[in-house]
Amino acid sequence: MGYTYDRRAKYAHTHAWVRLEGELAVIGVSDYAQQQLSDVMWVELPRIGFVVAAGDPIVAIESVKASGDAYSPICGEVVEVNTALEAKSDLINQDPYGQAWLAKLRPSRPTELTELMDAPAYEAFVAEIEKTGGNPGLK
Repeated sequence: MGYTYDRRAKYAHTHAWVRLEGELAVIGVSDYAQQQLSDVMWVELPRIGFVVAAGDPIVAIESVKASGDAYSPICGEVVEVNTALEAKSDLINQDPYGQAWLAKLRPSRPTELTELMDAPAYEAFVAEIEKTGGNPGLK
């Protein structure tokens, strides 16, 4: 199956991506993740001011196949959420790296980005999951 990757983003093993835009970190779920979830029906966004650590749940997602959380790939404070997803959650399936960003954080440890996978490494990670049928990291 073909997946797209944002070459400007960094990726976590939980299939979340993060991309720096100025001083803010934009977070979303990868194309692989949205395809595994299938048709997204609902999201619950965090509140502004919410502080997360890397690996903490940040957004609840429900789809026709599963319900679970998207996990923050870095530490920071939520400064903006994508309220468009509340009315049109299927944007996650249509444009996971663009219109379907989940939240914007003010990073508390910007160096964490160096610990994440770049797009080629994440692509290899996904290929290994596809090959072995391993745990996709989606809860």
